[in-house]
Amino acid sequence: MRLSVLDQSTASKGHSQDEAIRETLRLAQHCDALGYHRYWVSEHHNSGNIVGTAPEVLMAAIAASTPRIRVGSAGVMLSHYSSLKVAEQFRVLEAIAPGRIDLGVGRAPGSDRLTSHALNPNPQDVIEHFPQQVQELLHWTTGSPLPEDHPYCRVVAHPTGPSSPEMWILGSSDYGAQLAAYFGLPYAFAYFFSDGFGVEQALDLYRKNFRPSAVCPKPHATICVWALAADTEEEALFQFKSRERSSLDREVGLRQPLISPEEAATRHLSLTEQALATKMRVKAIVGSTAQVAQRLTQLAERLALDELVVVTWTFDPAPRHHSYTLLAKAFGLTPTTSV
Repeated sequence: MRLSVLDQSTASKGHSQDEAIRETLRLAQHCDALGYHRYWVSEHHNSGNIVGTAPEVLMAAIAASTPRIRVGSAGVMLSHYSSLKVAEQFRVLEAIAPGRIDLGVGRAPGSDRLTSHALNPNPQDVIEHFPQQVQELLHWTTGSPLPEDHPYCRVVAHPTGPSSPEMWILGSSDYGAQLAAYFGLPYAFAYFFSDGFGVEQALDLYRKNFRPSAVCPKPHATICVWALAADTEEEALFQFKSRERSSLDREVGLRQPLISPEEAATRHLSLTEQALATKMRVKAIVGSTAQVAQRLTQLAERLALDELVVVTWTFDPAPRHHSYTLLAKAFGLTPTTSV
């Protein structure tokens, strides 16, 4: 089975946010050497803990500093941009790293309503225009024809070249699954958003309604899942405290930098927080290497997937690097260099 990575460029308390961006580059190089298949970066705005705001810029740096791994967005939030500008950005990326670029797009804002308006003061109706934007992106990135009466059918996105970005539809609902099926595109379900709620239905809709296309002749799906492995279950659960505290804070609208597991362990939990934390620990894919590998394997088998995209948060970079190293060895990935 293929393993890939989603990195959300998380900020940690006591460290400046620019360090999180440079850590994303270091982790990408580490995962490239370990043999991971893809490295995706996300787009969020006005967040105190997820600071990757410009995936296309970050992707250029990753592509230029890694020799092998596919590099992608998970995703570009199309509601903020014109399709042509996104297509041009990704055609430039494809020129930098031919055959290694993934263009994952979504319709979620990746921010609050005010910030969305600041990004795009004249927004179109996202639900109504998102399929049109996807159609235009396909035209400008892969050459898929637009209708002759389309106002942009004669506009060309440069630079052109022999290869094209691989386009993905991202989502956490039936909408994205059905859109990906209609256009014949790969589909990635954000499993970690809601602990997988609705994943079976979304994948079933995608597979049953898939229309083969020139860029994707048969259904190709994956899920993005949160996981953390350590040498022992106790160590993994300890490192998980940073993520747990962040999730509890998010429930009340706080998006702050990750705190250390030591600090998280000293925080008093209300009865409500205790109940939420217990549910998180039960559902979380956290533990020893064998425990995490077993649960990931079972999940992939249940959903008939041959690729998983793993996202991991830790306060310090070292436990996260180690987690990816342990999983790479557990799944028999072929390293490109000694790590």
